[in-house]
Amino acid sequence: MSTDGIEDRSRVLLATRTYEYLLKACGAMLPMLGIWYLVTYQSPVLCAVEHPFHVVAVSASILTACFVTYVTWRCYLYSGEVFLRWVTLGFLGFAVIYAPHGIFTEASTHDMPLFLLFGPASRVAMTVLLFVGLMNYRRDEDSIKERRKSKRWLVWIGVFLAIDLLLALIAETALLKQLNWRIVLEGSALLIALAGLVIVLLRHRSSPLMMTYALALALFVQSSIAFLQAVPWNHLWWYAHLLFAIGFLVLSYGVIRAFHTTGAFSTVYGEEELMHRLRSEKEYTEKVLSQLQAANTELAWMASTDSLTGAANRRRLLEAIDIEIGRAKRNGLPASLLVLDIDHFKEVNDTYGHQIGDQVLRDLVSNVKKALRSHDILGRIGGEEFMVLLPDTPQAAASALAERIRKQVEGMVVTHPQGVLHITVSIGVAEFGRDGEAANQVIKAADDRLYRAKHEGRNRVIS
Repeated sequence: MSTDGIEDRSRVLLATRTYEYLLKACGAMLPMLGIWYLVTYQSPVLCAVEHPFHVVAVSASILTACFVTYVTWRCYLYSGEVFLRWVTLGFLGFAVIYAPHGIFTEASTHDMPLFLLFGPASRVAMTVLLFVGLMNYRRDEDSIKERRKSKRWLVWIGVFLAIDLLLALIAETALLKQLNWRIVLEGSALLIALAGLVIVLLRHRSSPLMMTYALALALFVQSSIAFLQAVPWNHLWWYAHLLFAIGFLVLSYGVIRAFHTTGAFSTVYGEEELMHRLRSEKEYTEKVLSQLQAANTELAWMASTDSLTGAANRRRLLEAIDIEIGRAKRNGLPASLLVLDIDHFKEVNDTYGHQIGDQVLRDLVSNVKKALRSHDILGRIGGEEFMVLLPDTPQAAASALAERIRKQVEGMVVTHPQGVLHITVSIGVAEFGRDGEAANQVIKAADDRLYRAKHEGRNRVIS
């Protein structure tokens, strides 16, 4: 799929996702209709006092909370996700603080504050810890050692038990009259859950699990609204418990889903984010491939090129000669080879130094290339000796080209700090087929003629 196709797909997904968000938002707010109905049409004095059922319901909630705490803790141990550490503490805090709400069910007939305060307090503790987790979403992972600190969990359990004792103290002393504790606690739970909901919707809409998180927070908000307007044991009070239980189960579902997929909230992606990541990864892959191709091209050039002069190296030239011999044999076409050597090059190095000698080699290659065709190959065999492969070229044309090269080099001027330097070359010419059918035969023939040129006075071409 092209980058444009991915972008179009992303736009369609964004529009679809926005529409789905609106539908889900409407669905998430449906419980408000139930709250409105009970507030408007149900008498607050219409109550269903069911102590045994309440104890069973609270016990089921505590057992569920303990199970989900364990699953979340396992997710945290696996992924090290800081977010999951705080979610684990949120579930654990709810279980420990909420337990006395069931234990003191019978006290509702004569000591209502002792019965009521633990419910909103457990919701405050849980929403606070869930909010802290939200603010640490996708933060750097905890180390293995940090994950397994058992004392830290024991300290938190101690904190939650201390909160239970503090609530009992408030309920049984004059502190109870200082504030409307139920309203303060429930209102705090509502505001914190609402703040968390807003943050999720603004920052993390692309994650399916975070949208599950948002749905749970929306249910917690509505549950707190119902609790604020309810009186103990009336229908709205039971309805508020139901909303909170549904929100708790939704959040538990998200944790279990994470546990069975990647073990972390932050690595489970929705379609929109997946397409965005796919586009980013595709762009990154294309960039890396481009860099790899450039590197491969450079490596191929380095592997086949003489680093000093830029001419083909010995390996590449010999491979090209073998290929050209095969082509010439198949098609009956001529091909020639020039072997050239710089005259008195040792004296250049001894007199002017190797740095000037290197400059002579570079200037020679530059000048020789000017006389060659695009498909001719100039290669350095070693030291000051070079070869030129001339495809589709008979010996006569090769000899003429060699003479042109000789004259061009003869007129070449190499400048150096001590003045100028003139050089000459000797060249031997051989033709495939005429001087041999194998590469080594033709190379030997051209090499022999090169040495003849040197013995006959240098600065000449021998064919």
